[in-house]
Amino acid sequence: MVLGANQYGKAEVRVVKLTRDTERHEIDDLCVTSQLRGDFTAAHVDGDTRCVVATDTQKNTIFAFARDGIGSPEAFLLRLADHFTGSFDWVTGGRWEAESTAWQRIEAHGAAHDHAFVRGGQEVRTAVVVADGGARHVIAGLRGLSVLKSTGSGFEGFPRDRYTTLTETADRILATDVTCRWRYAVEEVDYDAVHASVRSLLLEAFADQYSAALQATLYDMGRRVLEAHPEIAEIRLSMPNNHHFLVDLAPFGLDNPGEVFYAADRPYGLIEASVERAGATGAPAAWDGIAGFC
Repeated sequence: MVLGANQYGKAEVRVVKLTRDTERHEIDDLCVTSQLRGDFTAAHVDGDTRCVVATDTQKNTIFAFARDGIGSPEAFLLRLADHFTGSFDWVTGGRWEAESTAWQRIEAHGAAHDHAFVRGGQEVRTAVVVADGGARHVIAGLRGLSVLKSTGSGFEGFPRDRYTTLTETADRILATDVTCRWRYAVEEVDYDAVHASVRSLLLEAFADQYSAALQATLYDMGRRVLEAHPEIAEIRLSMPNNHHFLVDLAPFGLDNPGEVFYAADRPYGLIEASVERAGATGAPAAWDGIAGFC
C-alpha cells in the first residue's frame, strides 16, 4: 500500500472584517477553507507530525491576515497561498477557497446608513486559488443567482418516443439558479471589477434573446463573458431548469391564459457545460476538487 493524493486543512473559517477608520463602516464576510498539499507521507503512514502545520494554525493565519484587510476574495486567497507555500519548504501547493456573503446598507430616512446593514439575497460570490507545484490558478465565480423570464423561451422539435409526454411550446417561463466559475489566464486583474462585469454580462445574456433551450442560453452567457474579457481563460456553468407548470383551472370554471403556474422544486433538468477559447490549453489541475461541473 502507498499513500495517494492527499490534502488537509481547516474548513469553513467564518471571518468578518469591519473597516472602521471613518464613521462610515465597511464589512467583509468570508467563509474560508485552507488545504495544504506536499510531502505528508510520514504523517499518514507513521503518525509523524513534524511536518503537519496544524489546522488550528491555518485558522489563526486567516484571522491574522484579515487584520490587514481582505480586499477581493481572490487577492486574499493569493496572500494565503504565498504565505503557506513560502513559509514551509515541504508545502508545495494547496487549495484555498472562499465564499463571500454580501451585506447592503440599510436605507433609513432616505439615506444609506453608515453602520447598519441588511444581508443581501441568496447569491454568493466564490473564489478558489490552487497552487500546484510552480503553477497557480485563480478561479472566481458565483452561485445562487436566481433568474426568471416570463416569456421569450420555448422548447420544440425534441425527439419523441413511447415515454415522451412533454408537449412542445414556443412560450414558457424560463427560470434557473446560475452557478458558474471562471478561470483567469493572468493574476494581475481587478477582481472586483471583473466580477461585477461578468455578473452583468450573464444577466444581460439571459434576458436578451429568445431561448430555444436552456443549453442555448447557457452557451450564450458563457460566450459573452469570454468575448468581453480576454483575461478569462474559460468559464463553466451549472444551471437547473426550475420548471413552472401551467395549472389547469378548468375544473373551477376558469381559464388560465398563461398566468397561474405551479413551481416544482424537483425533479429538475440540470444543464452543465464549459465554454472555452478554441485551441486554448486547459488546466485540469485547477478544477480538481471543484464538484458540480463537467
